[in-house]
Amino acid sequence: MIEPGPQKGVRKWYQWFSPEDTPEERRVILKLDMMILPIALLSFWIKNMDYGNINNAYVSGMKEELKFYGNELVELQTVFTVATVVFQLPFAWLFPKVPLYILIPSMELIWGVFNLAQFRANSFGQEIAFRFMVGVFESAFFPCIQYVLGSWYRGDEIARRGAFFYIGQTIGAMSTGLITGSVATTFAGRDGLSGWRWMFIFTSVITFPIAMLGYVLWPGTPLKPNKLLLNDRDIEIATQRLRRAGHLDNQGLLDNPDLNWTLIKKIFRNWKIWTLTLWDVTFWATGLHVSGGTYLLWINSLKRYNVQKVNNLGSTAPAIGIFYLFLFCFASDMFLGRAWALSLSYGWNLIGVLILVIWNVPESAKWFAYNTTYAATVISPVFHGWANDILKHNAAERAFVLVFMNCIAQANSAWIALVIFPTVEAPRFVKGFSVTFALSFLFLGMTQVVRCKAVGVIT
Repeated sequence: MIEPGPQKGVRKWYQWFSPEDTPEERRVILKLDMMILPIALLSFWIKNMDYGNINNAYVSGMKEELKFYGNELVELQTVFTVATVVFQLPFAWLFPKVPLYILIPSMELIWGVFNLAQFRANSFGQEIAFRFMVGVFESAFFPCIQYVLGSWYRGDEIARRGAFFYIGQTIGAMSTGLITGSVATTFAGRDGLSGWRWMFIFTSVITFPIAMLGYVLWPGTPLKPNKLLLNDRDIEIATQRLRRAGHLDNQGLLDNPDLNWTLIKKIFRNWKIWTLTLWDVTFWATGLHVSGGTYLLWINSLKRYNVQKVNNLGSTAPAIGIFYLFLFCFASDMFLGRAWALSLSYGWNLIGVLILVIWNVPESAKWFAYNTTYAATVISPVFHGWANDILKHNAAERAFVLVFMNCIAQANSAWIALVIFPTVEAPRFVKGFSVTFALSFLFLGMTQVVRCKAVGVIT
């Protein structure tokens, strides 16, 4: 029998733990924090260094050396996205069944090999093949992290933890510009390799020790835990507090490894999968102006900065994004609420996108606009934390829906990017910024639909 927890108290904005958490529960939460947050940050950091690397390499000599004069950049991004979409589908079944503390670092090791292989590319065909394989072995990472967070934390705790995890994205994008820009300049010509090739070598060398550390730090899930650092008492305490918060499936277990066709048909008859998927599609689509490297392409079009300066200036947007990240994610958990945090973050981003739609504005306004863009992506911990909370009652359903919504959203972002952000239209993407502006309003509308659904206002 599960003992009731302490009486729930009022939570202050600065409190990391909930008042109802016992001292022993707080010890376990802190232990999980010290395991999950550092390795999640490091892993996401290196993934986003690679993701930014392709944009930085493009403006650092790859375009000229490999003779990219068309839409090769957006095509490379699209192939990567297609690979991640297709190959993450099996993980809807695998997440509850396999030890995730082995799965995540193993895929990361192989990911590092193909990331390294990119320095050998001598043609568009070779580079696109390497990008495809990088996408294959990155496919499980993002939905898997969301699944792990939802397996150990309550819904009101995920956004703050996700903020620390998601800082890897902003640091990755920022350090790509600062570090690899320096690498491209300093190592250019060494051992007969161009600077942009050394950028891929550098990120790969960092990857392998991070992957090895993952075998120790990733905690797995309560039913398939990594017992190198977690003991049976830790797992029991974590399980009990989640059950008190309603993290149950139909059999009263925290994890149900049986995803069968009966359950799948039931999932597709429920509002959650369709509403969350459409919501996720708009979320991914409204961040394409960030992932497409539009800021770097604009800076490069000014024709007044060298390679290192272009890369360094491109780091300002993700650096400011760190501030947005902590502001909106902590505010969401502590006092603002998820719907308001999402709305304010997107409202701020909309100001910048509107400036880019107008375009014929002073140059200083464009610098401002590009530096608001990360407000549309760093809110992901709030977005995915809310989805995790909505799906907390059945772990098999949660795994399936998280993967499904991510697949559909990424698949749509792949073709949308090709249509609205073709590289040849840089730096002024009339279609791209206009569609992003319109879809941002759709996202805000979907946020209110989810809010009403979650509280039972809409039936």
